[in-house]
Amino acid sequence: MGAFKEPHGGELKQLYLGEAAAEAEKNAARSYKSWDLGERQLCDLELILNGAFSPLEGFLGKDDYEQVLRDMRLTSGVIWSIPVNLDVSKAFSETIQVGQAIALRDQEGVLIATLQIQDIWTPDKAKEAWAVYGTEDQKHPGVDYIMNTAGPVYVGGTVRGVEPPTHYDFRLWRDSPAELRGRFRKLGWRKVVAFQTRNPLHRAHQELTFRAARECEANLLIQPVVGLTRPGDVDHYTRVRCYEHVLEQYPEQTTTLSLLNLAMRMAGPREAIWHAIIRKNYGCTHFIVGRDHAGPGNDSKGEPFYGPYDAQELMAQYENELDITMVPFKEMVYIEDRAQYVPADEVGKDEKVLNISGTEFRRRLNEGLDIPEWFSFPKVVEELRKTHPARHKQGFTVFFTGLSGSGKSAVARALLSKLLENGSRRVSLLDGDLVRKNLSSELGFSREHRDINILRIGYVASEITRNGGVAICAPIAPYTVTRRKVRQLVEPVGGFIEVYVSTSIEVCEQRDRKGLYARARAGILKEFTGISDPYEVPESPEVVIDTQGITPDQAAHRILVKLESMGFIR
Repeated sequence: MGAFKEPHGGELKQLYLGEAAAEAEKNAARSYKSWDLGERQLCDLELILNGAFSPLEGFLGKDDYEQVLRDMRLTSGVIWSIPVNLDVSKAFSETIQVGQAIALRDQEGVLIATLQIQDIWTPDKAKEAWAVYGTEDQKHPGVDYIMNTAGPVYVGGTVRGVEPPTHYDFRLWRDSPAELRGRFRKLGWRKVVAFQTRNPLHRAHQELTFRAARECEANLLIQPVVGLTRPGDVDHYTRVRCYEHVLEQYPEQTTTLSLLNLAMRMAGPREAIWHAIIRKNYGCTHFIVGRDHAGPGNDSKGEPFYGPYDAQELMAQYENELDITMVPFKEMVYIEDRAQYVPADEVGKDEKVLNISGTEFRRRLNEGLDIPEWFSFPKVVEELRKTHPARHKQGFTVFFTGLSGSGKSAVARALLSKLLENGSRRVSLLDGDLVRKNLSSELGFSREHRDINILRIGYVASEITRNGGVAICAPIAPYTVTRRKVRQLVEPVGGFIEVYVSTSIEVCEQRDRKGLYARARAGILKEFTGISDPYEVPESPEVVIDTQGITPDQAAHRILVKLESMGFIR
């Protein structure tokens, strides 16, 4: 697996100021414009400041950004595969200029760092999407982020750290690169192989990592990502408890755990290079690159975004220059007769392989079915069952969308009554008009304000779902991107069932008792959905209902049947 190497000893860019200088910077920052960091930006800033992103000394400027897109290198010539940018709103960008310093604060207003502005520019996001992700398909979470969440303007410049972001959880396992290098030195670990994961570890992963470390004659670092991962992944609190249990399965003093507060981009091959650079900065000599490493799954046509070994092939091209040895992921399979895991290429012709796919594993969790011990450790399964109960015990959201007058509210009320009659869960109705009155009375009907209103509904629904309840939402919700954001809020904590009420605009107008459509056609009501503002038809809703020729009671019954078929009610 390559020549013997000392743990990486290159320069770490530790960018935190000393105590006195930090206090002076805090005082100076009182007069600076402030930018409140988003979750991804805060993850990026932490890893810039503590040296995990060495050699970066701040958010990329325009020249470095374009060089990274074009050649996977900084202008200095050093390999760097992922653009790390500070994206801001257009309004904020118009209040700042090159040469100024700005304050970077967390969501509570705590000053984390200051940034000396070197560049302000409007990027070509389509170009960025193709360069980094190889696609403009917004089903890719990285593309979706830059197109629909990231601000339109990028700001580049060097940063000065004032105060590290605060983490209250699992503090024993959180290390800066300098701290982890120090731990390796203290333990006498001279060769370290790192394993990146965003999923719980099962027996196949334990066997794979154990074999990798043994073949490299190295110690093992399990370094899971606990920042932003793929939407729908198991939450990091549950995963870390699982990792702690799996640590018991390794020989003593051979393996350690450390958490990485990274915001993943799911960029496949480019991300594998990025992960290797980060692990080198943490002091590792070897890095396991998996099959479809950091892949986001399938695109809108059902095809994988990346080939299964694209990441390994790209990593092989840069391995020597990166100065960290790749350990290719070897798929492990369970042989029934041998009662053990072996590499897939070592399976005999007549040997029976047992396998449970990720989809099948999730199905068994959702339905409360048995999960065999040959697949996963009992303590891991126990932890997962705590936070991922069987579907009939999970909370869920039923999210109606359709034109004004389509019948959403009537069907939602009928569904509310039927679920309350069932009595198995607490149920809340978040009707569009009631939410406007009680949560969003200050908002108008511009696209921006409509999005804010829908995201408020999504947030409340996600909290109801998280706590095992049922949220029934009945707004118009005309925009695809906003509906997708609501789904992303809810699905990590429970079920999400989108119901498209497809009643035609002609029927909706006939039903219009308030005269809204007539006023919209006369130009009195501006930005009215279906007339002067578009309604974007859902791409793949779980249920489609046309209320012409069907009663609210019948429509609600159809939704109940769907919920039953999905396992959410019995």
